[in-house]
Amino acid sequence: MADHQHMRILILGGSVFLGRAFVTEAQRRGHEVTIFNRGRSGTDPEGVEVVRGDREVADDLRRLAEGHTWDAVVDTSGMHPRVVGESARALSGHAGAYLFVSSFHAYEGWPAEAVSETSPRHACASDAAPDDVAYNALKAGCERAVEESFAGDALILNPGVIVGPHESTGRLLWWLERMARGGQVLAPGRADQSVQVIDARDIAAFGLDQLEVKATGRFLVTGPVGATSFGDLLAGCAEVTGSDAEVVWVDETFLLDKEVAVWTGLPLWAVDQPGMAGTWLASSDKALAAGLRCRPLAETVRDTWQWLQHRGPSAGPYKQGTTLLGLEPEQEQRLLAEWGARRGSESA
Repeated sequence: MADHQHMRILILGGSVFLGRAFVTEAQRRGHEVTIFNRGRSGTDPEGVEVVRGDREVADDLRRLAEGHTWDAVVDTSGMHPRVVGESARALSGHAGAYLFVSSFHAYEGWPAEAVSETSPRHACASDAAPDDVAYNALKAGCERAVEESFAGDALILNPGVIVGPHESTGRLLWWLERMARGGQVLAPGRADQSVQVIDARDIAAFGLDQLEVKATGRFLVTGPVGATSFGDLLAGCAEVTGSDAEVVWVDETFLLDKEVAVWTGLPLWAVDQPGMAGTWLASSDKALAAGLRCRPLAETVRDTWQWLQHRGPSAGPYKQGTTLLGLEPEQEQRLLAEWGARRGSESA
């Protein structure tokens, strides 16, 4: 294990997915970790100091901060600018740095355009309420809330699609479970379509690296452009699950005509049209130059499947917000039959 300067780190959240990855990596490096959450979303990792509270309650934030200091705050759970601003103000003077995990959604051009750290952000105010702007713009306001309200170093990470063990949204989990069931599997578009994903553990390692060297500013963190494809992803899922699945690549126009929802109906499907042309073209060059290390997708898929088997079936369907992810089995079979009939008639 490499030597790391000891740090005291406060993680807002810390019990579910990305926050848990930060906890695990921080502990591996010998850092002292405090987590602050409501105790509702997941089990607390072992070996951390747990402070119960709600970041939307001023008294809870005040109680968290009183008499405590940390080298850094890691905020993986901020969704609304006003809430993030209140956290940043409450913790000013109690920590030297504030790392906020944002997303590609902060950039006004994504997913239609390729983005980098210098791309324009959405015009969302630092004190915006959830109903003031479109949902996708809120992360930009959260970033401004940290930059304007925290009296210390501000570090912003902009990840794209995050996958790995403990995944909470379920995009990779849905594909793993679907491939494990075997049979004909409907896949959208082309096997060689690029995808960009990043393991939560790699974000955590990079974020802590930057905190340890007192970096500031922003980094876009995702897999390198063109490093992997949708076909690679599904092949990896088939391999680790021991599946006999036969992947059937179905034309995107056909799927759109059948009103299959882009991105959610088949998770990670970014249709080859101008409005999504930049989905998998975001530049992580700055982060890679600063030491971002992205593990092979096959390793992420393997580790996620192992965790998924240990966790067992989900208590409910996977969702992005309130939108269900994936096709129902009956819908998938109907689409495959219709696609097969069309292909048969075309070749007759």
